[in-house]
Amino acid sequence: MTDRADTLTIILSQMTQTVGDLAANAAAMRAVRARHKGADLILYPELQLIGYPPEDLVLKPALADRAAQILAELAAETADGGPAMLVGSVERDAAGLLYNIVALLDGGRVVATRRKHELPNYGTFDEKRVFAPGPLPDIVEWRGVKLGLPICEDGWLPTVCSHLARQGAELLISVNGSPYEIDKDERRLSQVFASRVAETKLPLIFLNRIGGQDELVFDGCSFVLDGDGRTVHRLTDWEIEERVTRWTRKGGGRWVCEPGAITEWEAHPADIYSAMIISLRDYVERNRFPGVVLGLSGGIDSALCAAIAADALGPDKVWCVMLPSRFTSEASLDDAAGCAEMIGCRLDTIPIVPAVEAFDQMLAGSFADAEVDITEENVQSRIRGVTLMALSNKFGPMLLTTGNKSEMSVGYATIYGDMAGGYNPLKDAYKMTVFALAKWRNANVPRLSRNRRAPVMPDTIITKPPSAELRPDQKDQDSLPPYEDLDRMLHMLVEEEASVDDVVARHGFDRDAVARIERLLAIAEYKRRQAPPGVKLSTRNFGRDRRYPITHGFRTA
Repeated sequence: MTDRADTLTIILSQMTQTVGDLAANAAAMRAVRARHKGADLILYPELQLIGYPPEDLVLKPALADRAAQILAELAAETADGGPAMLVGSVERDAAGLLYNIVALLDGGRVVATRRKHELPNYGTFDEKRVFAPGPLPDIVEWRGVKLGLPICEDGWLPTVCSHLARQGAELLISVNGSPYEIDKDERRLSQVFASRVAETKLPLIFLNRIGGQDELVFDGCSFVLDGDGRTVHRLTDWEIEERVTRWTRKGGGRWVCEPGAITEWEAHPADIYSAMIISLRDYVERNRFPGVVLGLSGGIDSALCAAIAADALGPDKVWCVMLPSRFTSEASLDDAAGCAEMIGCRLDTIPIVPAVEAFDQMLAGSFADAEVDITEENVQSRIRGVTLMALSNKFGPMLLTTGNKSEMSVGYATIYGDMAGGYNPLKDAYKMTVFALAKWRNANVPRLSRNRRAPVMPDTIITKPPSAELRPDQKDQDSLPPYEDLDRMLHMLVEEEASVDDVVARHGFDRDAVARIERLLAIAEYKRRQAPPGVKLSTRNFGRDRRYPITHGFRTA
């Protein structure tokens, strides 16, 4: 269609997707289109047809072939005179190179495709591994409108948008797969894309997806900026939304968007909690687990994980198990029971004393001349892991892991013990963040929750000194600095890649204490490699963001 349009109705479909389920993703896009038959154009997020990030799955030729087939089917359906569709997919050229593309479908055909030029290759992203970069994209002239179609990273850097503006683009439409990080929502709007508008003087649509995909979670937070940089639409965070935007061509070919709702995005720590809910829900449900099982110790980490699980799945799908040893205090037993009752989930108690005694007897000969040490503590943790995995195997729920980032940083976790499991909501949450989230959840019911109860844990769980309870009167701070100090050390060592001297200069900590933490961080890498996935919250999560060698000899002190 080449008729000049002076008004446009554009739908921003902020939606979720399942990587690799092309049929379901296409069906969801069709359903959106069916609900907006009077619109001119419907926008879908980056790679919406195949899912994002596809990782090496996209290297299967069959996936690209099927994507091409379904894209052609979607294009053919636009012959009905209904809205055009801007669909993210993949394209393979004659040489076998793969491209991340957007395709404009209208009038029964693929009107235009544009290939992503800037391929991110940092942090969680490794698109250069699977995609080839496209050339600087030309504008797309559609219905007399000159569209610039930067794909995600194309809009995060100035080159592509400036090029499109020089070509005469009248409206920038940026489809994205931008994962959540703390404070990233405002950075996208106020810094990155506001800069593109300031540079080009063009109105801009930023569309993002929602939902969890393994360690990543997408928060939506889509928006529209006018040519002066004002926010004229802001979509809801964390939720599916189909926002109708109405555009009018003014003098000089300038497009103006009719203002709409400016949704207030969640502040801290509510946004972090929502990230945990969505990531766990999508991980469990898309991998078809009937629910989760976890060890409930009476401590804050497991209590928070139980609360998150109930919020994500509903309390009827959360099975807590108390696994007391002879070192478990009555206070912990009471706190675990109180927590399960307040959440409304099942709690079973399986004492591990008989198994510990059996291991003591089994190992008596080999350990006869050795002192009791951390080995016996780890045996207890591993017995708990075996017990919980037995319940998972027998009845099907996924075992939820409960260790926080502070512990995982310094190896304060037992491999094949409390590290066992299928997913860890707290993997990227430092201990002080855990405290903040627990306090917040006790006073609030999350917007996305399937469990409307509050509070969800006894206050004593939050206020008592943390302990693994693997020996008499054990406290975490017997082995570690106070968590307030430890987290500040770790934030600099991990997130900022700082040296020991940098940490000491900023915070005034004892140099030997910081050097010890740096050493523990380094030697725990082999454990982290074997840890289950968990939702990314920070700029440097363990796994996709921070890929350190297990064997290396570099220290800064």
